[in-house]
Parts: sequence; structure tokens; C-alpha cells
Amino acid sequence: MKAHTILITGASSGLGREMALRLTSKCSKMILVGRNRERLEELKKELEERREELDVIAVSTDLSVKENCISLHDEFPDVDLLINDAGFGDFGDFDKTSLDKDIKMIETNVTALHILTKMYIADMIRKDHGHILNVASIAGFMPGPLMSTYYATKAYVVRLSESIREELRRRGSHAGISILCPGPVSTGFEKTANINFNFFGTDAGGVAAYALDHLDRFYIVPKLYVKLSRIAVRLIPDSVAARIVYFLQSGRRGE
Repeated sequence: MKAHTILITGASSGLGREMALRLTSKCSKMILVGRNRERLEELKKELEERREELDVIAVSTDLSVKENCISLHDEFPDVDLLINDAGFGDFGDFDKTSLDKDIKMIETNVTALHILTKMYIADMIRKDHGHILNVASIAGFMPGPLMSTYYATKAYVVRLSESIREELRRRGSHAGISILCPGPVSTGFEKTANINFNFFGTDAGGVAAYALDHLDRFYIVPKLYVKLSRIAVRLIPDSVAARIVYFLQSGRRGE
């Protein structure tokens, strides 16, 4: 996909960073958004070294604050591709994990994504052009004991995006939306969530490349085992899925 301006949240690490590295030739302007200013500046420098004519802007901000999301849109209203990648998780029994961290997670994974999606899709509908990639997860299709809040936030992303897709289809809009639904990805997520992906962990670069190669799809699901997992959870009761997820998660507890 060719785009004049691309905005990536969660760009300082993980999937966001990997996507930025792979999009240097696809745009003339890239806006990198994240909380870690030092990492953003390092990425900005690397992108500019790869392609001198690329205009790279690094924006260090906390998107869990509603006003920062609105300010970001107000400063950069003309975006052709928005990648909503900012987010994090946490691991543990629901009654024992931090309430403050839960709320911060909801504000980042849900509220920030909701605000940016709402504001930018309105612009794209007006222009009849543009695309949003919301980073969800295979977690969005199933119950998630031991990561209850995280799974719930990703379910929100899935359902919100599915609903927007139908609205766009019915009005015949050329604006588009997709959701990326990977399984466990080897990024800084594990440290933040206090979890070990001791099996099935996927390289972030490979997931980023797959996602960008399949933006014409709505459900972007890398890896065969993840596709099969999505099919399986449709065929079994939620109570059984919850038991299976609990069993798998219990072996991933961080040190």
C-alpha cells in the first residue's frame, strides 16, 4: 500500500517499530508515536539514514491520557494509514493483579484506540481514502483466564473494528479497516506483562511483514496454528475454551 502519511502508535518497540522499518519506502512522511523518547529518536535516525527524503516525526506522548489522543489528531489530521499498535498486558489472577495497571491498560488498549480510530476514520470517510490497522490478537476471540483484562481489551478491538467494517461496506466507502490477530509475539510485551512465551513465540519482524503484505484483508492472522486456534474456538463451548486457555497460560507465568 502506498500512502503519503503514515502514523504508528506504539512505535518505539515491538510490532510498531518493525512495521515502521518496513514502511520506509511506502510513504513520504511517517509519524512515530510512543512513550519512550530515546527509542523513538533512535528509530527516527535509523529511518532517515535508510531514506534521506523521508520526513520522520517522533512524538513522545502517553496515549492513555484522552487529551493526548485528541491533541495528536489535531496536530496530524491528514493521515493515510493509521496503525494502532500501542498497548500492553498483564498476567495473574484477576483478584491479585493491580487495579491501577488494569485501568491504564484499558485506557491504552481500548480508550486510546477508540479515540484515534473514531477521529481518523471520520477523516478518511470524508476523503473517501485511507486505511486503519488495529492491532488486536487471537486473544480477542476467546476468554482469557490469568490475563482477563488483556483478553477483554482485545475482544473490544475485534468487535469495534468488525462493526466499523460493516458500516463502511454499507456506505460504499473506499476507507478501510483491518485487524491484526497474531498469537504470542516476541517483543517487550513479555516483560511488561510478567509472562514467558515459552512456546509458539513468533518473531515480531515476521508478523509485521505478514501484516503489511495483507492489508487488503480484514482479518490478518499470521501462522497456521493461530488460524487453526481461531477456528477451534468457534467450535467448542466458551467454558471449554477458558479451561484450555487457563492450562496454556499457567505454564507461562513469569519469574
